[in-house]
Amino acid sequence: MSHGHTHTPACSPDCNHSHHHGTKHIYIYSPSSAVRDKAAFRRGVARLKALGHEVEIDEAALSSHMRFAGDDATRLAAIERATASGANVALISRGGYGLTRIVGDLPFKKIAKAIERGTQFVGLSDFTALQMAVLAKTGAVTWGGPALGEDFGAEVPDDIMEACFDDLLVGHGEGSGWRLPVSDAKATPRKDGEAAPVFRLRGATLWGGNLNVICALVGTPYLPQVKGGILFLEDANEHPYRIERQLTQLLNAGIIGQQKAVLMGSFNRFKLVPGYDRGFKLQTVIDWMRTRTKTPVFTGLPFGHVPTKVLLPVGRKVDLMVEGRDALIYWG
Repeated sequence: MSHGHTHTPACSPDCNHSHHHGTKHIYIYSPSSAVRDKAAFRRGVARLKALGHEVEIDEAALSSHMRFAGDDATRLAAIERATASGANVALISRGGYGLTRIVGDLPFKKIAKAIERGTQFVGLSDFTALQMAVLAKTGAVTWGGPALGEDFGAEVPDDIMEACFDDLLVGHGEGSGWRLPVSDAKATPRKDGEAAPVFRLRGATLWGGNLNVICALVGTPYLPQVKGGILFLEDANEHPYRIERQLTQLLNAGIIGQQKAVLMGSFNRFKLVPGYDRGFKLQTVIDWMRTRTKTPVFTGLPFGHVPTKVLLPVGRKVDLMVEGRDALIYWG
C-alpha cells in the first residue's frame, strides 16, 4: 500500500507488517448516548476478542437514563474508571450526545495522566467535545477513530479501519494517505513548471472532529486556541446549508483563517430537497468556502460516519503533503 499507488486510504505509508501482535487491553465505556443497538455492541465486543484482545466492559456501559448512557454523574464516573483502567485503549461504545453537558466537569488531570501512562482515548462524533477540552486544558493527544458499535459491531467491519486501529495498538501508526477527489486537484494552486500541484506543511498541530460539536464549543474555554494548525472536520445528518452555516461561524470567528489547512472528512446521511435546493449541494458549500478563505481546503479525508476511517492523532504535530491528487498526513 505504498503512498501514491492506491485509491484506498492507507493507514501508514507501509502497511506490510502483519496484524497479529499480541493481546491488548481495551476498555469499553459509554460517555454519551445510551447504547440502543445491543446486538452491534455484542458483535463489536466479540470482534475485538476474535482479534485477540482482552476486552473489559465498564459497569455502566449499557446504562440508560433518558437518551443518555446513565445520568451525568454516572457517565463522569465511567470516564474516571476508563482513566484508572490501565488499558491500552479506552474506546467509546458510541457517540450521540452527552459530553458537552459535562465538559466542564471532566477529570482533566486524570485523563492526561492516563494518556501519559499509555492509555489511548479513541472515538469520534460527540467524543469530539472531550477531545477538544482535553487538548485545550492539558495539551494531551487523543485519537479520532472508531466507536465500538458502529465500527467493530458492523456486520462486516472495515479492513482499513481495523488495520489503522491495529497500527495504533502496536505503535506502528505513522500516517494516513488518501486520494483527493478530482475537484480538489483543480483547486490546489499550481506553480509554473510543476507537473502536479504540490502543497507541503511541516509540524502543524492536527485537531478537529465533529463540526457541530466544535461550533458548540466556540467562545468557551474548551475549544483549543490552535494557530497555524490543520483542522479536520466531519458530520452526519446535516443538510449542506447547515454545514455552511456552521463553517460560516468558524470563518467569522477567525478560526479557519488561523489554520494552515482544513481537511474535510465525510459529510453524509443527509437528504437534499428536490426542487427546493436548486443545485445547492455539498460541493457548493466547499466551493463557496474556498472563496472566503486563503486557507487551503482539502476534501475526501477518510474520516467520519463512514465504515472506512483512518485514525487521527488529535493534538499531535503532523506533516501534510499533497501532490496532485495524493494526500498524506504523516507523524512517524
